[in-house]
Amino acid sequence: MTEPASTVRQLPRGRHGLPREQVIASQRERILHALADAMAESGYVGTSVASILKRAGVSRETFYEQFRSKEDCFEAAYERAVELSLAGIADAAASQSDSESPDRSSADPQRMSRILGAYLDGLADEPAYARLFLVEVYAAGAKALSRRALLQESFVSLIADVLGAETEQQRFACQTLAAAVSAMVTARVAADDPDGLRALREPLLDLVRRSGDLYGTAMVRHDGGRA
Repeated sequence: MTEPASTVRQLPRGRHGLPREQVIASQRERILHALADAMAESGYVGTSVASILKRAGVSRETFYEQFRSKEDCFEAAYERAVELSLAGIADAAASQSDSESPDRSSADPQRMSRILGAYLDGLADEPAYARLFLVEVYAAGAKALSRRALLQESFVSLIADVLGAETEQQRFACQTLAAAVSAMVTARVAADDPDGLRALREPLLDLVRRSGDLYGTAMVRHDGGRA
């Protein structure tokens, strides 16, 4: 999803000649990483602004120059996690393997494999952000949950497009698939099980392959009519 928190370095002390915009951006990134790491260890409720400051290596004044509160900082970190996750999925959706024809429809099981792999790998590679994204969001209030619901619906739309959903019934089936994926990945993130996250890819793809036209027409079309 992004550079691990441990590699986000503090700026050198004293005069460094860096533009103020770069300094602010660096401080903000460190604060967001620090919040994600702190919440992975202590949860949303158990994380204080003081613990974030200590991890980020910034002053209280610097924190409040950028964020109104812990809640405001959480919202920014959540948006960052969303942005990174969606970027990885978009790259996977847009990429094309050597075996694929350039005029192939967007409804394509190969794309489904790449998208699912990018999603699971991104969560496994960034466990702190993954926990914030999937677990701690439920403790952060109605606004964060509303954003989570919107993101879930965008994931449903992507699945429906890739699997060729054409009817209301197929769209509903894609909603249930997205909900099942969400529940399974959340359980593995909560258990700190990155290998378990990655291991979901093949059984989920096998489920889709064996479902015929339940989710859409893509699998039937690409399997020569076989369910």
